[in-house]
Amino acid sequence: MLLLAPAPPPSPAAAGRRGLGRAATTCIRCSSVRELESSTSPRPGESLPPLREAKRVVLVRHGQSTWNAEGRIQGSSDISVLTPKGESQAETSRLMLLSDSFDACFTSPLARSRRTAEIIWEGRGDDLIPDSDLREIDLYSFQGLLKHEGKERYGVLYQQWQKNAANFSIDGHYPVRELWDRAQNCWERILAHEGKSVLVVAHNAVNQALVATSLELGVEYFRILLQSNCGASVLDFTPQTGGGPPSVCLNRLNQTPNSPVAAGSSVGRKTSKRIILACQGATQNSPEFGLGGMGYAPLNMLGTIQSQKTAELLLDLKVNGILCSPQVAAVDTATVICEVQEAADCLGADCVPRYVEMKKLLELEIDDAFQMKQKSFGDIIQSGWMGSMEYRKLELLWAQSKDAWQALLNEVPDDTTSDGVLVAVGHPAILLALICRCLDLPKEYMSSFHLDDGSISVIDFPDGPKGRGVVRCTNYTAHLGRWSIPITRPTENDEEF
Repeated sequence: MLLLAPAPPPSPAAAGRRGLGRAATTCIRCSSVRELESSTSPRPGESLPPLREAKRVVLVRHGQSTWNAEGRIQGSSDISVLTPKGESQAETSRLMLLSDSFDACFTSPLARSRRTAEIIWEGRGDDLIPDSDLREIDLYSFQGLLKHEGKERYGVLYQQWQKNAANFSIDGHYPVRELWDRAQNCWERILAHEGKSVLVVAHNAVNQALVATSLELGVEYFRILLQSNCGASVLDFTPQTGGGPPSVCLNRLNQTPNSPVAAGSSVGRKTSKRIILACQGATQNSPEFGLGGMGYAPLNMLGTIQSQKTAELLLDLKVNGILCSPQVAAVDTATVICEVQEAADCLGADCVPRYVEMKKLLELEIDDAFQMKQKSFGDIIQSGWMGSMEYRKLELLWAQSKDAWQALLNEVPDDTTSDGVLVAVGHPAILLALICRCLDLPKEYMSSFHLDDGSISVIDFPDGPKGRGVVRCTNYTAHLGRWSIPITRPTENDEEF
């Protein structure tokens, strides 16, 4: 699992792309692990009200609207409605959430969101709960303009909205700051509802704000946690012993009706630079196998299927390189992805095979203790035993993740002409640390995210590897088909799957 915190620093500069060439057995190491870093412990969720029992909240953005299709700035206007594609997306979301017994559905009162909620909620007895604070961000004079009209009429002001939205001011208002305040108010009512499982159907910006404020992330995270049409994000809230604010876990972000790796844009800008974090498949770790270390555990049958499904999903992309942990399950998963990529590029009789470079990165290796999942990261961090063996191992994992993240950035080409899709394969523990590194979060946030075996997380770099990463999705599992973990599955039962 994992988390997030405020104030993103500039991403490390990329050192240029290493030359490609078949090197599946090459093992590389970055500079030695740097000094263990220390940080004050943040408190994700500390502004949320106490809970008496666990609660799961599923956020869904509305389907495509007529103004989405036209490229108009919608804001909190209520003129656009769902397109036929938007209605179809909402139906897909309904089927995706059909098996969940939600206790309530909060919705924005705006037509495009309410219609999406009606489609998803079809056949359920309780009425929808409209909440005006769930309306989309108020953009005042910008609302209704086509994007090119915004550029022409407002010039520098429009550029500020695009480049520095957190400090953007219009008509005497700071829209993003106002939105964050509204989202905080929404949590008071959503978490006060007696239901254990709550659906919220709203909009792009307000859903971003709900995710961010639940984790105590500031307005600088606007446009960093993507929300696609009908994308679903899942948040789990767990009461704390002795009262106080609940712990928060972003179980998944932006699971979409369509492929998360299909060509598209991030925050309205085209991007060709991307890092995909692929969790290795499930392993054969039963005691009867007598393995000397969990790092030597091979994929089991489910893990083999998961790796094949991940390889199929990535056929929508041309992968430029793969970095993987030296541990057996990660190497096996990476090998499947590599082989499928190479085979897919050679389907005709006259084709020339393309080789995808696959390298082992020692900084992606993890200690056996984390593979065995004896304790969660949250338990280790909150135990108070700062000098315990588990805590020291967690500090080492966190320190090596800094070098691992830099190694990934160095593999993404820093130019405007070439594409750059890099896949990193490893155990969920190290990939959670990499997500925190991308978002500039301390290790205390690692227990506020969750990754399942066989899942993928996608990070786009619309400004290249020197720019800030945009998280397109985390813990995406829909590609696993009948073997996927449903969106609404309680996390405590994952081990039984």
